Parts: sequence; C-alpha cells; structure tokens
Amino acid sequence: MELDIALILTQDGITSGAVYALLALALVLVFAVTRVIFIPQGEYVAYGALTMAMLQQGKVPATLWLLVVLGALAAGLDGWKALRGGSRAGLAASFAWCLGYPLALVVLLYTLPASQSVLVQSALTLAILVPLGPLVYRLAYQPVAEAPVLILLIVSVAIHVAMVGLGLLFFGAEGARTSAFSDAQFALGSLTVSGQQVWVVAVSAALIGGLWLFFERSLYGKALRATAINRNGARLMGFSPVFAGKLTFLLAAFIGVLSGILIAPLTTIYYDTGFLIGLKGFVAAIVGGLASYPIAAAGALLVGVLESFSSFWASAYKEVFVFTLIIPVLMWRSFTSHHVEEEE
Repeated sequence: MELDIALILTQDGITSGAVYALLALALVLVFAVTRVIFIPQGEYVAYGALTMAMLQQGKVPATLWLLVVLGALAAGLDGWKALRGGSRAGLAASFAWCLGYPLALVVLLYTLPASQSVLVQSALTLAILVPLGPLVYRLAYQPVAEAPVLILLIVSVAIHVAMVGLGLLFFGAEGARTSAFSDAQFALGSLTVSGQQVWVVAVSAALIGGLWLFFERSLYGKALRATAINRNGARLMGFSPVFAGKLTFLLAAFIGVLSGILIAPLTTIYYDTGFLIGLKGFVAAIVGGLASYPIAAAGALLVGVLESFSSFWASAYKEVFVFTLIIPVLMWRSFTSHHVEEEE
C-alpha cells in the first residue's frame, strides 16, 4: 500500500468516524440516563437523510404525518390521564406541543415556496424529526421506565422494526442523495478534501464540544449527569426522571437526524441503511463501556478507520472486521470489570 492511498483511506475513515462518534455519544447518553439500549438510533439517521431528500424534491415528507399522529396519541394519553383524576398541571402545554406544533409545521410546509436553501431544508428536517424523540419516549418507554433492561431492549427492537417498516412505506425501496452543503475542494498535499467532508468533521466536533459544555456548565446537563449516576437520588433532589428521559431522547434524535443530514450528500441512503450505521455507532459505544464519552468517541474513530482500510483490502468482509472488533473489547471488559447489581 502506498502512502497516498493510506492517507486517502484515513481521510475517509475520519469522516465516517466523526458520524459514528456522534451516534456513539447518543447511545451512551440514552443508556446512562434511561437504561435503554436505543437500537432505533440509526433510523433517525435514515429518516433525516431521506426527509431532506424529499424536501429537496419539492415534496412534503411523509414523516410530517408521523409527527402529527404521534403527537395526537401523546396528547390523547395526557388528556385521558387528566380525566381519570390525574394532575392537570401542564396539560395546556402538552396539547400545544403535541398538537399545536405539528399542525403549525403542516401549515408552514404547505405555504413555503418549493425551493429553499440547503440550510433552510436542514432546519425544516430537524423541526420535523427531532420532536419524534420525546414522543417515542412518551408513548413507548415512559409507561415501562422502571422495567428491567431486558424489557426495555425488547421495546427498542419493536420500535426499530416499526420504524424500518414505516421507512419503506414513507420513502420506498429506492435510495437517495441530497445536495452538498458546499462544492468546494481543498488540496492538502496529495489529498483532495471536499467541502462536505469538512462540514461533517467540523459540525461533529462543534456538536461534541457543545455537548461537553451542556453537561459541564448547564443546570439541565448536570441534572442529566446526576440521573445517570443515581436515578433515585436525582428524583429525591426534585429532578423528574420523566423529563430527563424526554430530554435525553430529544438530544439523541437531534444527533441522529443531524448525522443523516451530514452524510446524505456523501453516500446513498436507503430506508434500512440506518440500522447498519447505528450498529457501528453501537460498537463504538461498547468500546466506551456504554459509560465513557471520550473512549466511545475514540472507538468511533477506530471503527471508521478500520472500516475504510477493510474496504480496501477485503471489501466483501469489511463489516465482518468492524463487528469482530467488539469481541476482544467484550472479553477484555469481562476480565477487568466487576459485576454491579442493577439498581432497584
């Protein structure tokens, strides 16, 4: 292998690893706060890319109607709970968020001109899909929030299957790409770096830095860290575990959708592509023990570079090499970690 080829492969691996790092951080965050192994994380990537593609084609994305339906279901549950004697505090806000917001988006998308800039289309994609995170938590996970991890995993598998099926219904079996944020080309010696690759790495680094500031400096970030360490302790200190779950899923949805928007110009995305991308993020999260953000990010870069070099040497087996990485990591952790009983 020549040095130029190795540099090109490393460049591609870093670009992929930046996206895997975001997904790994989302998976670690969700598991640490809610004990949910969030298998559908990759579906947000596919939904983000394909929703963006539909907007660029001048179509109203079908995911908008998914938001309307889930919002109506969540509002109905909150209303039913209030009618059965529960607290009515926050009911108006719930109806405004679950019903008013999706309907306002419907009006907005049908009144906007067909052609918008890439940044406007990205903002609309985020506005449609990010609220699905807390809605999914409200409908699927909140009723069983105190269940064992195995039950939560089964719920995650069910949501993954449902989202893949809905993806086929919404977007069809054909893949799609979107327009790049930038058509610029940068020469670094023998390497040529595209503007879109710069966008991916820069936005990923900025988001990771933003998350660090959020968890270190903001009150909500510190509350989520406290919930991850001790859920009962955080509850006794007045921080609602329900709010923690919704906020966590909101952040996870934002990370997944943004990742889909970033990679859509670089590769063709299909309705079921997200599962494989999410699994690679999961491998990176396992490297971090589903607990360490820095180690998970480093593991994501390792996964990206390993995938890139494997595709050069043995493209038919590149997925095998990537997922085999999890075996020595699990063996090492099994010998170095101590068993801790699950918190009641």
